Amino acid sequence: MTVQVLAVTGRVASLWWDGEELVDLVGGGRRWGTDGKVREGSLRWGYPFDQMVVSPSGQFAVLYEERGTKGAVVDIEGLKVLREINRSHDHAEDYDYPVAIGRLPDGREILAHCPEGYNRLQVDDLWTGERLTEGARGSLDVFHSRLAVSPDGRHLLTAGWVWAPIGVAHVHDLAAAFADPATLDEDTLFEPHAGVDAEVGAACWLDEDRLAVSTTDESMGWEGEPALGTMRLGVWSVGQRRWLHRSPLDHRTGTLLARGSSQVVSLNGHPRLLDAATGRVIAAWPDVAVPEKAFCYGIEHLPTPFAAVSPDATRLAVAQDGGLAIIELPEHQHA
Repeated sequence: MTVQVLAVTGRVASLWWDGEELVDLVGGGRRWGTDGKVREGSLRWGYPFDQMVVSPSGQFAVLYEERGTKGAVVDIEGLKVLREINRSHDHAEDYDYPVAIGRLPDGREILAHCPEGYNRLQVDDLWTGERLTEGARGSLDVFHSRLAVSPDGRHLLTAGWVWAPIGVAHVHDLAAAFADPATLDEDTLFEPHAGVDAEVGAACWLDEDRLAVSTTDESMGWEGEPALGTMRLGVWSVGQRRWLHRSPLDHRTGTLLARGSSQVVSLNGHPRLLDAATGRVIAAWPDVAVPEKAFCYGIEHLPTPFAAVSPDATRLAVAQDGGLAIIELPEHQHA
């Protein structure tokens, strides 16, 4: 397993694989080939964005300030801002901006975010801005964060927090939300069924049905035997509403990135590649430093690491001070 380090000038402000090239869209559109050659970009946004998410088609992106209130929907192909978006100012400086892009089964790309309140999920048509979840709503007292749409576009994951603070996760059925938006404010396909007696540190989709969920050493204090306790990595089936795997961890995972359907990359201090079913560390790169960020919240803002798995799942790119580390991942054993 080799690690190639590409020298860069200035700070890398985002990271996205566009085919065989790495792109820093927030930082002006710079592109690096795996041969180390860089093509400078000339984009200027006029606002201190510091994170982004890219649509499945690669045509659109949302640029945003992770601990701010502003974002922008951008047409990458047309190199223009389509519209601005906002979130509530309520504790915005204390937790990561809730935003995700996905693609519905009918092919439409959507934007999931919280434009009106910290606890009010909304889903819009990404291209037109049309609100798809307009209607009467309830009240779910959750600070939504780390949103992610399932690969098949049928479910929405949130890995946010409730007041204590302590991390929690929810999964919503998008078709149900379009029929009745109030379902976004009710119990979900994950809680309360999952029986998690621990803080959820991170979660990500492995495929259209399964979630990888990691917990920290903070207990909820439930009585009895929990389905998923502290310092665990679990694999949850949304369709079956049960845990398929639950494994012990010896470290907080930080941000989780799926590598195919059976492995996850853990980003906390340095990258680790974990087997999702067993929690086993397949490989680790202690010389590739990333922030030690265990939660989506905190008074001290630690930026979410800039890291991305390549489209063919063979490489992991990680932004470093003064460079980009491109890690050749071990041969992938598919589930």
